Amino acid sequence: MTNQIYHMVTILLAVLLLWVVAWNLRSVRTRQGLLLLASYLFYSTWGIEFLAVLITSSLINFGLGALLRRRPMIAYLWLGIGCNLLFLGFFKYLPPILGSPWTVSWEPDFLRYVVMPVGISFWTFQALSYLFDVYREEEINPSLLEFCLYMAFWPTVLSGPVSRLPDMLPQFRKTPVFSRDNLSIGALRIIQGLFMKLILAQLLGTGLTTGGGITAGFDQMRSGWGGVDVWLLAMGFGLQLFLDFAGYSHLVIGTARLFGIDVTENFSRPFLSATPSIFWTRWHMSLSFWIRDYVFVPLAAARRERWWPYLVFVISMTLFGLWHAAKLTFICWGFYHGLLLVAHRLGQQAKRQFGIKPPNFIGFLLAWAATFASISLGWIFFRANDLHEAFTMFRTVLSPAAYQHLAMPSSFYVLIPSLLVAYFAYEGLRTLLSRLQLRTVEVVSPAPPMMLRQGGLESSLTVLAAELCEFFAQRMWWWLTPVMFVLTLFASLAISNQSSVLTVTPFMYAIF
Repeated sequence: MTNQIYHMVTILLAVLLLWVVAWNLRSVRTRQGLLLLASYLFYSTWGIEFLAVLITSSLINFGLGALLRRRPMIAYLWLGIGCNLLFLGFFKYLPPILGSPWTVSWEPDFLRYVVMPVGISFWTFQALSYLFDVYREEEINPSLLEFCLYMAFWPTVLSGPVSRLPDMLPQFRKTPVFSRDNLSIGALRIIQGLFMKLILAQLLGTGLTTGGGITAGFDQMRSGWGGVDVWLLAMGFGLQLFLDFAGYSHLVIGTARLFGIDVTENFSRPFLSATPSIFWTRWHMSLSFWIRDYVFVPLAAARRERWWPYLVFVISMTLFGLWHAAKLTFICWGFYHGLLLVAHRLGQQAKRQFGIKPPNFIGFLLAWAATFASISLGWIFFRANDLHEAFTMFRTVLSPAAYQHLAMPSSFYVLIPSLLVAYFAYEGLRTLLSRLQLRTVEVVSPAPPMMLRQGGLESSLTVLAAELCEFFAQRMWWWLTPVMFVLTLFASLAISNQSSVLTVTPFMYAIF
């Protein structure tokens, strides 16, 4: 714990120093060089050998991009795809495959020393997107310095978001101009991320009491899970993963914004999605859009049969699961989501064919409930330690008798529902405030504020309401989130009458 704090403080001081120096440099090229040096120094703290792999990949892909730019041939593109997949497969997939019970027991001695470089899945996909874009003859012509910075940019190099060079290159090339908006928005995103990741996600993982959190619920194999236990573990883990990964994304986006660079968003209220398709436009957006643009769309366009897009859904999502790890649970998770997307597409066709049109609110509520439930059950595959555990939990969900008993500590049944309710209450209040803000602005906008103030008490109240809504809507993360969390935590502690045992756990997506 002390080492983690020391490491965080050291990084914070280095970021502050880099920030001061970067904003005082007028030369774009010098600033690029400084950011690249800082990125390499930051990445080297995880291992010099990791840095060597990253630099090697950057040089190879830059050379392949130059080759494709001169002659955009499909053979050169496949060469680039092969090189990147070979890199990724050697470090990420070969050791676990050789160590699986389905392979021979022979294992080369050198594999004992093979360790997956942190973030390789993310920056390999960035390299592939560059090669695809060059092959499509997009107007991108980075220098070696710019491309290496794109591959190693230190806020995103560990766990994304997965960036694309056409978005990053213009920002790397612009003259830095200090902006208070960048400072305030960046700082707010960092605070938001720290709160989500270090407090809420940790609380869900560890629980209010020993053995009362998500981690214990999955890792301590229980022979007698109840049906309610499985549902709460599934929904709670989905929320925990969201808070952990979205919180990390806020940290990355906020840090990059401090340096005047906009990084792509990764999450957009995914648990309010009414269909599986919408969910995948809101969850891990940088990677899901990568899969859509570079895997699904090209494959779907390859054939014209009506059944082909459905198969491509399953193939794309299965590859999505395999991207996470060479593990059957992740492959099943991807396959499961492919089937969900197919079921949703077939359901849409059936609604159009039979003219099924439920009332708007009821239809949305039913669609949201079905989507949230099916997405939550999918997290069982994602989090279970093996397929046996996953299928045991699914059997429990389908067994009516399993709902007659509970296996987790009492605090578990307070914490998980409380934070789920708090999350949806927060999103509901945020939506309400945003709509009130728009409505009051529409009322005020036709006339200047001075004229409204002269129009009597009613006009003055309208102006005041508009100003209050705007003030609170723009600062929701400063007041609404802490209030919701504090109320939830105190209610949970009061009901369970126990002390919190919150501890720090690693970033969940770092293993990918």
